[in-house]
Amino acid sequence: MKLTKYVLGTIFSCFMLMACGGKEEKKKEGFSYEKKEETPEKETETTGINNIVISGNDLMQFDKTEIRVKAGEKIKLTLRHKGKLDINVMGHNFVLLKKGVDLAGFAVKAATAKDNQYIPKKTKDVIAYTSLIGAGQTTSVEFIAPEAGVYDYICSFPGHYGMMKGKFIVE
Repeated sequence: MKLTKYVLGTIFSCFMLMACGGKEEKKKEGFSYEKKEETPEKETETTGINNIVISGNDLMQFDKTEIRVKAGEKIKLTLRHKGKLDINVMGHNFVLLKKGVDLAGFAVKAATAKDNQYIPKKTKDVIAYTSLIGAGQTTSVEFIAPEAGVYDYICSFPGHYGMMKGKFIVE
């Protein structure tokens, strides 16, 4: 009997909340909203460039853990930071590593390269990387996809590589 009361109470509450919705919002003075279309992930047919968009957030996650491209293809990778935390607290970048690079070893070297946006100077382990960005920022990098194979990508901000990583698959 108690369970039935709770279920009925929950259903009633849901109906009440739904009944309160649907009202037209008054426009606040000085505020306007304009919907912007997202950039498509791929535009190879019209521009000859494979546009890839990847996002990072405050939970140290990329929204993609796998990216597929063709060897020799021109890539424009755009990184968006969808979080709210500052670059010094939760900065993100995209670093595409060469085949066989030890992730932990690279991450240790990167952690000491704060003056170079956490990219070790004179490293030969990196194919391409973006700038380090913070909340609400966007950055891009253009490069030619390497030869066929599977490559790792990470965020090299200290401590992020363990969760912010993925596979860059070149076919």
